[in-house]
Amino acid sequence: AWDDDIVGQLSDYIKVPAKSPAFDSDWAKNGHIDAVVRQAATWVEAQKVEGLKLEVIRLQGRTPVLFFEIPASSGAGTGGARKSASGQTVLMYGHLDKQPEFTGWRNDLGPWTPRLLDGKLYGRGSADDGYAIYASIAAIQALKSQRVAHPRIVGLIETCEESGSYDLMPYVDALRS
Repeated sequence: AWDDDIVGQLSDYIKVPAKSPAFDSDWAKNGHIDAVVRQAATWVEAQKVEGLKLEVIRLQGRTPVLFFEIPASSGAGTGGARKSASGQTVLMYGHLDKQPEFTGWRNDLGPWTPRLLDGKLYGRGSADDGYAIYASIAAIQALKSQRVAHPRIVGLIETCEESGSYDLMPYVDALRS
């Protein structure tokens, strides 16, 4: 799944200059953050993960977040015996905003140009949590496909981390329940 689908998703993500608000004061008008959030949400929804609820949440004047929740699963134990679902919750976190261009890229590489070399994907955001939503959902799919018991899973993917996450706590407060 990673090579066949997610590398392509990350390549599309790299192409979008979704700079964090500290580096793009017109982030809302420019629409790049919204574009990567829509792209990620569309991919997550297409995965049809059993029990997954996904929302794009927008608090007034703040960068958006992706929020997802999956109820605990009892899975199947060895020999088909059911295991109890955990009463715990796991939080999966990541961010989709990026640092600006800066200088120092090799001549054959660039921040908004995805390039796969020797099994490594180059481009802004690909190795700094842009993959988090894709890796989280792929891991959950692996658990589900193997019928492994898991606790309730909550995911929060923000878009203000590179600016110091000043929008994160208002979302945590809004989503606390």
